[in-house]
Parts: sequence; C-alpha cells; structure tokens
Amino acid sequence: MTMRTALIAVAAMSLLASSAARAEEAVVSYKSIGLELALDAARAALKDCQKRGYQVAVAVVDRFGTPQVLLRDRFAGPHTPPTATGKAWTSATFRNSTTELNAISQPGMMQAGLRNLPNVVIIGGGVMIEGGGAMLGAIGVSGAPGGDADELCAKAGIAAIQDKLDF
Repeated sequence: MTMRTALIAVAAMSLLASSAARAEEAVVSYKSIGLELALDAARAALKDCQKRGYQVAVAVVDRFGTPQVLLRDRFAGPHTPPTATGKAWTSATFRNSTTELNAISQPGMMQAGLRNLPNVVIIGGGVMIEGGGAMLGAIGVSGAPGGDADELCAKAGIAAIQDKLDF
C-alpha cells in the first residue's frame, strides 16, 4: 500500500467515525416534568400558601421554561400570574433559584446585568425541580408578603412530589 492510499484510507475512516458521532448527536434524550406532576406540585404550593394566609399564583414550567401549569387564588393580585411564571422561567433558564440569583446579581456585582435581561424576574420564589440527577423544571410563586415566603410555598410544592421525582 502506498502512502497516498494509506492516507486516503485513514481519511475515509475518520469521515465514517465523524458521521457516526454526528448521528448519535442528532437524537437527544432528556427528562422533564410531566403535566400531572406539575399540577400536583402547583396545587401543593397553592395549598401551603393558603394555609399561611397568602393569596398567590403558582406557575410550573418544564426544563426549557415552557409553562405547564398556572394556578391563581381568586384573591391574588393581577400581577401574580406573570410574576410567578417569570420566576419559574428564570429559575429554569439559569438553573438556579431566584433567591440565589438575587444574591449574586446585586448592583455592582459581576452578574448585575442579569437583572436587565428580557423576561428575567429576580425576586425570591422561583425554585428548580430536580429529580433523578436531572433538572426537570421549575416552580414559581408570587403574592406572598416577600420572596422568602413565596419560596417557602414553592418548596412545599416540590416536597409534596419529591417521592415521585427520586426515581
């Protein structure tokens, strides 16, 4: 075999290996929260807030930030549905709680620019939903007296479905 033939053979094998690798990347598998589980989490969060005397809205988004469920207490303010959805979207998008994002994006801090991005809501109350080693979605709550209270209700919603998340 000549040097030229050997180089052509190596190039052809590299091309085939590269094509196989690209074919594997063409199909992606992921886990995301399902509608029924999202509804269960939202109901549990709403119930927890109501028990505390708060009228809120609760939104659950999938891992990509697409809304799956939105519940609103009849006495929650008109601003609460978009705020809850924004908190959930922000948490899912940045893979962090909105409370943590608030802490790292204060004026003068390196991440302060996050606050100026479109659709970002950096107020406590947005929490990631994780299970089986994957980020499955996020939940956002709005309407309690402060982001810390919103976050307690969001975490109660996650706690209510945690046994179904740990698969």
